[in-house]
Amino acid sequence: MNETAKSLKRMGTGTADAFFRRSAARAQKLDRGEKLLPEMRLTFEDPADLPGVLTAQRVRVLDAVRRKPAPVSELATVLKRDRTAVRRDVRILMTFGLVNTHEEANPGHGRRKIVGALASKCVLVTTI
Repeated sequence: MNETAKSLKRMGTGTADAFFRRSAARAQKLDRGEKLLPEMRLTFEDPADLPGVLTAQRVRVLDAVRRKPAPVSELATVLKRDRTAVRRDVRILMTFGLVNTHEEANPGHGRRKIVGALASKCVLVTTI
């Protein structure tokens, strides 16, 4: 697993004030010379926006690529879903920085895109 995949992704809802409090706390740690763990937060001010990004099917895609990066066609087979639907979900997850793709050789068939998770763990935090 690459270094990027060892980071933590946090998704949830929050306010601008909460963002500034977290940022100030992280800045204080840096001022003290403390090391910060790699982390990315995906925060929604409106909790109603979260299900538009994180559907049950997209959670299945995230879980599958976290366990084993794979091409869309293999994901579709494993998840028993239509390849077009999986491809659409991968594009949405990429837009929000939850997965990425890279190309690798596909012996006898050129190259193929492999979908992988950008974090080894995702944490969903909701504050309403």
